[in-house]
Amino acid sequence: MKRSEEITMQYFAFLEKHIQEVISGAVPEFMELNEIAGKLAVSHKHLTDTVKKERGQHPCYFYDEKIINEAKAVIKDSDQSIAEIARVFTYDPSNFSKFFKKMTGTTPGEFRKKSKLK
Repeated sequence: MKRSEEITMQYFAFLEKHIQEVISGAVPEFMELNEIAGKLAVSHKHLTDTVKKERGQHPCYFYDEKIINEAKAVIKDSDQSIAEIARVFTYDPSNFSKFFKKMTGTTPGEFRKKSKLK
């Protein structure tokens, strides 16, 4: 396996674990990309360049995508308010709604309504 593939795999494995730790409350907030790079023992630039080369997108794209996918699951499968879910994901509720809409094209409330209809 090439080193670039190894770094990319480590990044995705780290994201999975880290996001679950934040959701469970084991970790108080999401790490910045430069902190994740440090945990993987590579520079921020090297991590960014490597993931872009291997997967075609900036590492933050995948980070945000994984957060949104987890948020969608919680919104769909939970009766918690959107504000409570936002706090679980360490967001201010209005910022969470803006982030969610930017990533999905719909608000968290609209997403919940649509998912309940299915």
